[in-house]
This record gives sequence, C-alpha cells and structure tokens, in this order.
Amino acid sequence: MSSGTDAERDAILAALAPVVEGIAATFGPVCEVVLHDYRNPEKSVVAVAGSVTGRVVGGAMSEIGMRVLARGDEAADELNYVTRTRDGGQVKSSTMVLRDSAGAVFGALCVNVDVGAVTQVHGLLGALAGLGAAPAELPTTTFGNDIDSVVDALFDAHRSRQRGSWAELGRKERVELFGGLDTRGVFAVRGAVEQVAARLGISRASAYNYLSRARAAHDPSTGGTT
Repeated sequence: MSSGTDAERDAILAALAPVVEGIAATFGPVCEVVLHDYRNPEKSVVAVAGSVTGRVVGGAMSEIGMRVLARGDEAADELNYVTRTRDGGQVKSSTMVLRDSAGAVFGALCVNVDVGAVTQVHGLLGALAGLGAAPAELPTTTFGNDIDSVVDALFDAHRSRQRGSWAELGRKERVELFGGLDTRGVFAVRGAVEQVAARLGISRASAYNYLSRARAAHDPSTGGTT
C-alpha cells in the first residue's frame, strides 16, 4: 500500500468525521452513526455519534463489516435492512462502503436506527385496531467492540444449526461449517482460524485444511470439488 493511497484514505475519513456528528444530530437519540476504517478490523471504529449498539471509538467491526471485508472490492452498499441485536433490540441499518480513487473498498459509513420503540407503538395500534399479525422473525446481528466476541457469536450461530458435536459431524458437514463461517467473513479477521480451531478442539492445520476444502468447493475454477 503506497503512502499516497493511505493519505487519500485518511483524508476521506477525516472529511466524513463531521458528517457522522451531523447525521446523528439530525435524527436524534434513536440514531447512531459509525465510521469504519477496515485497514484495522480489530479496531475499525474511528468515529461514532449516538448510542444504539454501544459502539465506541477503537471498537471492532460487526459481522456486517466482516461480510463487507470478505467481499473486498465487490462489496456493495446494504441499505435499510432490519436486524435484532443479541439483547433483543430491533435496529434498521444502512452500510455504505467507502472507496478510494482506485475503487478499492477500505471502510464504511454505517447508520443504525433504533426502531424498537416505533415497533412497539405500531404493535399497540395494530392490536387496538384488531390487526394482530405476528411480526416476521428477524435475523440476529452481533455488534461488539471486541472482535473475538463477534467471531464467537458467529461461530455459535452456525454450530447451533448443526446436529451433534464436532466428532459426530461427517466430512461434508465439517466443510459446510467452515464454508458458512467463511461466507460471513469470519476468516477475513486475523487470528480467526486459530480461534475457531480452539473452539472446536482441533489443530490449526486441520482448521486450515477444512477452510481450504470449503473454498475449493465454492471456486468455479475447481469444478466445485473438494
């Protein structure tokens, strides 16, 4: 990475810092705006205004950021998606990727809006009007200032969908586990392979082997074989 490219990216982030404050002030206490620098995934938060997910400057990216990081320069904006935090809160978010003049993705500007109160009022009015339809199940998103906790949450979510212990899983299921984690950007984080290996009680070499098989299975140039 050239010093000129880094200087350009630093300038873009510096220019967006007051925008973070301005957006949050415009929408009030239900809004949180977070500016990420993906050059440092473990401490990607460089500016934050408002408090919806509890992010702080120096905090890690969320699993949404991991997904963007894994897609690299192919990443696109993700706008107006609704998720549920691990403590049950509902958040509507937009993630807008940041690119330098060469088109390379290096960060993101994220807006999170707490829609829990609005949803509660909507539900109350619906009940009074006799419109008692159950709300759709929302995916749970992990927002954390510690990258290890985000990796652990993604790991636990994937393991909960598989039967039995690691020893009871067949080769195909083991490869699918690593493939699912890789798709969600877990292994774009430094040290995540070792972290997952420790959780599974397997060696680092075995973890890399399963990851390699998972990537080969999704690579068209290999014919999708493992």
